[in-house]
Amino acid sequence: MPHRPARIAFASALILAASSATAQVSEGFLCCTLHSDGKWISDINYRGAGLAPLAAGTPLKVTGQGRWRVLVEIDGKAQAIGNDYSRTVKMDEFTRRYVLAEDPRPMIEALPPRIRDAIKTGKVAKGMTREQVIMALGHPITSYNDKPERPLWRYWLDRSSEFQVFWGDDGKVERVFGSPEVRAKVSID
Repeated sequence: MPHRPARIAFASALILAASSATAQVSEGFLCCTLHSDGKWISDINYRGAGLAPLAAGTPLKVTGQGRWRVLVEIDGKAQAIGNDYSRTVKMDEFTRRYVLAEDPRPMIEALPPRIRDAIKTGKVAKGMTREQVIMALGHPITSYNDKPERPLWRYWLDRSSEFQVFWGDDGKVERVFGSPEVRAKVSID
């Protein structure tokens, strides 16, 4: 019996922390062009049937965090950004990656037309920086991209269509590798 009050206090603290985390609402902007089924936005960022693109800079409200998800409201609809493939990243950092305090759209609009169009259509172009590729394709998932400074980032169009972004010594996209069909969908070069 002496351990029971400690367990009750611990359980009460967890409930209080959970309720205050969900009560906290902050506004921000989507970091990058992502795809949603209307309820779920996965960090792997597949595209395809039933998935609608959400542009980088889309305004949103963070309404809380769940296990491996950031709860958000976009255009009045509840959605979740799922940390499905980057679980080595703590949820607070994951939230900061996907929800920006500052709107990226003015920065995107100031880019050269070719780069701006690539970001807006969720594609990659030769000469893009890492930041620009993230705005276009989302963050590279950490399960396959453990170190962002490496010269190759792996992405997927869908479950069976991988493509790779290769970085040159200048830190810009040198080429995109994948099947011709996939490259045609993800690259403007």
